[in-house]
Amino acid sequence: SPPSPPNEVVLCRLHAAPAAILAAMARMLLIALAVVLYVAPAASLTFDVAGAKNRPVSKVITLLKDMLKTLEKEAEEDEEIYDKMACWCTTNDREKTKSISDAEARIEDLTNKIEELTAQSA
Repeated sequence: SPPSPPNEVVLCRLHAAPAAILAAMARMLLIALAVVLYVAPAASLTFDVAGAKNRPVSKVITLLKDMLKTLEKEAEEDEEIYDKMACWCTTNDREKTKSISDAEARIEDLTNKIEELTAQSA
C-alpha cells in the first residue's frame, strides 16, 4: 500500500478549502441580495436612482462585491502558496525517502562487515 502523505501535504490541502467555500458563500449572498433589489423596486412601481445608491441593501451589496474580490484575490494567493508547499512536500518526501533507504543499506553493509570481522578474529 502507498505511504500516507506527510502531515505537511494534508495541511496544505486543508488550507486551500476555506477560501473557496467563503467565495462560494459570498457569491450566493450577492445573488440573493441582487434578487431582493430587483423585487423591491417592482413592488413600489417607482425607482429613484439616487435613492437606490443610498439604500442599506445597496451598501451591503457593494460590501459583498468588495469582499468577493478580496476573497478571489486571496484564493489565488493561497493557490500559489499551496502549489509551492505541495512541491516542497513532494521534493522533501522524495529526498528523505532516498536518505532513509541509503542509510538502511549502509547499516546492512556495516552489520555484515562487523560479522565478517568478528568471525575472522575468532
